[in-house]
Amino acid sequence: MAIVGLIGAGHMGSGLGWALRAGGHEVVTSLAGRSARTARLVEAAGLRVVARPADVLAESGVVLVVTPPGAAVDAAREIAALASSVTARPLVADMNAVSPATAAASAQVITAAGFGFVDGSISGPPPTVRPGATLYLSGPRAAEVADLRWTHARPVVVGDRIGAASAVKMSTASVYKGLMGLMAQAVRSAAAHGVLDPVMQDLGTSFGTPYEIALASTKAHRYVAEMREIAQSQAMTGLTPALFEAFAEVWSDVADHPLAAGNPESVPRDITAHQVADGLSQT
Repeated sequence: MAIVGLIGAGHMGSGLGWALRAGGHEVVTSLAGRSARTARLVEAAGLRVVARPADVLAESGVVLVVTPPGAAVDAAREIAALASSVTARPLVADMNAVSPATAAASAQVITAAGFGFVDGSISGPPPTVRPGATLYLSGPRAAEVADLRWTHARPVVVGDRIGAASAVKMSTASVYKGLMGLMAQAVRSAAAHGVLDPVMQDLGTSFGTPYEIALASTKAHRYVAEMREIAQSQAMTGLTPALFEAFAEVWSDVADHPLAAGNPESVPRDITAHQVADGLSQT
């Protein structure tokens, strides 16, 4: 059974590694340059740690790349730069939340270095948080990633065109994260006007709970680049990029507030709308 490597074993990456390990795969990653939090997540997921990213490539048949959207192409370049130090060329699946154009740029870098490439995206939270994430995959070799022994996650091949899986993510994330951006703004505005309680009663939980808003806020720094990727994706189809360029500004502002300083796993389930508003109003 193929050893699976992870480049970027943070919250989501470790969750995918755990899902694969539960299916019987050995999963390896490197903690070089990574935080103590990442080390804890990797240990909890039961992943095997190797010294260097080059060792991940050398040992793996498939490598999943799970980085912040703004780091996707840099990650591809780092992998390509390691090509001369490994004899094998594992299949690289870029699972990042990027536009089809960015996915194509990463593919060009990866394939020029002799690696295979699969375009991928993830819908849903890490399987360690809630099982059931959907993994969208595209490209001529997408079936090879789909055929890994996934548990707690569902692979879906959407075609053989690089960029198709990323286009799915850009469309779904525009709704999910756009709604969370709207809710964050509504909570902040309502609190400033002194009408938070009736606003939350009127909205109910249809568009997001306080917990979900707080959870999204802890990822705000990642969402900034993702909103710009969505804007680029929509501009490619002739739609205005202005809406999601504005959402990038919303999440950039959220990222500067105390609520955004926490980790997703540290958000209390019973956090209130007033606590969310406080965490997004203090500087």
